Amino acid sequence: MSSLIPVTKEKSYQVQKKPNIQEMRSCYHTHQLSPNQCSSTLVQTIAAPLPVVWSAVRSFSNPQAYKQFIKSCTMLVGEGETGSIREVCLVTGLPAESSVERLEKLDDDLHVMIVSIIGGDHRLVNYRSTTTVHECEEEEGGGDKTLVMESYVVDIPAGSCREDTCLFVDTIIACNLRSLASVAEALKVKDSVPLTPTRWYSRPAPRLLSDDHPLFSTIWWNWKRLLLVL
Repeated sequence: MSSLIPVTKEKSYQVQKKPNIQEMRSCYHTHQLSPNQCSSTLVQTIAAPLPVVWSAVRSFSNPQAYKQFIKSCTMLVGEGETGSIREVCLVTGLPAESSVERLEKLDDDLHVMIVSIIGGDHRLVNYRSTTTVHECEEEEGGGDKTLVMESYVVDIPAGSCREDTCLFVDTIIACNLRSLASVAEALKVKDSVPLTPTRWYSRPAPRLLSDDHPLFSTIWWNWKRLLLVL
């Protein structure tokens, strides 16, 4: 009489594949807009490894490390984790002094950061930005280049138009992304190992723009076109 031998099924573990850049763009940078909103997506390639770039981007409590229009940052709630709230003071020369912002999402696995503006003396109402950081896919095995994508949604101020609103916000983001590239690439040359967030915090912020910098006239003009200055 033959005995039955129980068959044990081996558990199959499926390794979850990390989304590629196009999948991440479709997921995080495709926004549903109301009739009075506008949106745009900007892309910056940086000649530095992803860990160096991400350590700067994720630093919610120290945005002035590469955002040159920010003079200082005070944490109102939290220490940089999801749900934290900060108040940033802007540099002299801009027609606004402060902005209160909340960290809506911080994903260190997918390298996603979402920030919304919840207060301040400006007219960027319902502003919400999404930043994702990616290794450049064409750099097979190299890991020497990083792609940063930043998109936003914001209400169009009364009396303004979609084009002027996007022009203003695009100018600010483009400046920040170029500054991020300069800082990260300089750190790549100086450091032989990727920076941790703690090491990044200890770095001094780059030199702030002077009041006579050409970018100030561009920003000021765009603010006026948005009727931010009456």
